[in-house]
Amino acid sequence: MRRTITGFSNPTVKFLRSLREKKHRRREGKFLAEGLRLLTDARACGILPEQLVMASGRPPHPLLDELERAVVASGGEVIEMDEDILAKVTGKDNPQAVAGVFAEFDTRLAGIDRHAAPIWLVAQALRDPGNLGTMLRTGDAVGAGGLILIDDCADPFSVEAVRASMGAVFTQRIGTARWDEFIPWLRSGPGQLVAASLRDPTDYRQAAYAAPCFLLIGNESQGLPETYEAECDLRVTIPMRGRADSLNAAVAGAVLAYEALARLEG
Repeated sequence: MRRTITGFSNPTVKFLRSLREKKHRRREGKFLAEGLRLLTDARACGILPEQLVMASGRPPHPLLDELERAVVASGGEVIEMDEDILAKVTGKDNPQAVAGVFAEFDTRLAGIDRHAAPIWLVAQALRDPGNLGTMLRTGDAVGAGGLILIDDCADPFSVEAVRASMGAVFTQRIGTARWDEFIPWLRSGPGQLVAASLRDPTDYRQAAYAAPCFLLIGNESQGLPETYEAECDLRVTIPMRGRADSLNAAVAGAVLAYEALARLEG
């Protein structure tokens, strides 16, 4: 199905704009991804948008043509609108020429196969969507199974997090749970829980990692609660040689993930 929207007051424009807010995403079970690269990555993973939104008069592009044909063939909808209307949808003065509406993924722990990868990233109370997206991107880079979000984290389906993931939101499994749900799930099968910590830690280069390894990173400003760290199998630290007392949460996750992967593969 194809159609063209010419007015700002069109109900579809209001619906698309609403997906920028978490409460509306949750209500609709949909999220918005912007840019041809992200949508092409999604298609490569076998995931197509339910609605493909494009700027009228955009320059032709073979990848966009292929994407459009695939969406139509799958029963999705292709919508064209003026660039200024699309800017209203995305909230950006210079929007990408294309965006897609996707169904949110199942984030229940029950759907996660812990044996699918040797490494999993786990973040507790991660508040910055840019950090969240970067951790998804890191997970994709190291071949992790995905990212499990504990307690009150930023929304992985926000426009900011999806953009920061550089397409990894479509390659990485995403789980969400409270701590008291996560621990029983983890202990119901194999899995080593490793915390980035300053409490009686082991140097991250000397630690004995074991697969499947769940690398736990705490909140950007407060770190992990002490009671959470006490339930971990291993606590590790990354030495700081300068004046900074810690790394950015997403950077710490990347450093630990590459080290753990090297040790597991070595």
